[in-house]
Amino acid sequence: MNTDALRGHMDALLLSVLEHDPLHGYAIIEALQERSGGALNVPTGTVYPALRRLEQAGYLASEWATVGGRKRRTYRLTSSGRTALAGERSAWREFAGAIGSVLEPRATR
Repeated sequence: MNTDALRGHMDALLLSVLEHDPLHGYAIIEALQERSGGALNVPTGTVYPALRRLEQAGYLASEWATVGGRKRRTYRLTSSGRTALAGERSAWREFAGAIGSVLEPRATR
């Protein structure tokens, strides 16, 4: 999938992937790919700056952890991040509904 198509949705995707468990950057990229059935192949140059921005906004917290024998920065959702994720989901449903109404209009009687 074209990364331009993801513009404006990356925050919601990252917050969603981190909703249940803390993950390090590469594991986040793998989760995006797995949960999308392979459709999302997001480059590290897109993910890591977004993670830092979300952390600065208070939606994520990070800490260093040893994963697989390597030190990695792991990210977890904060309570503010959970609130932001709920807002992102609501906005997505509204957006998807509006676009769906245009692309697949119901038959009028």
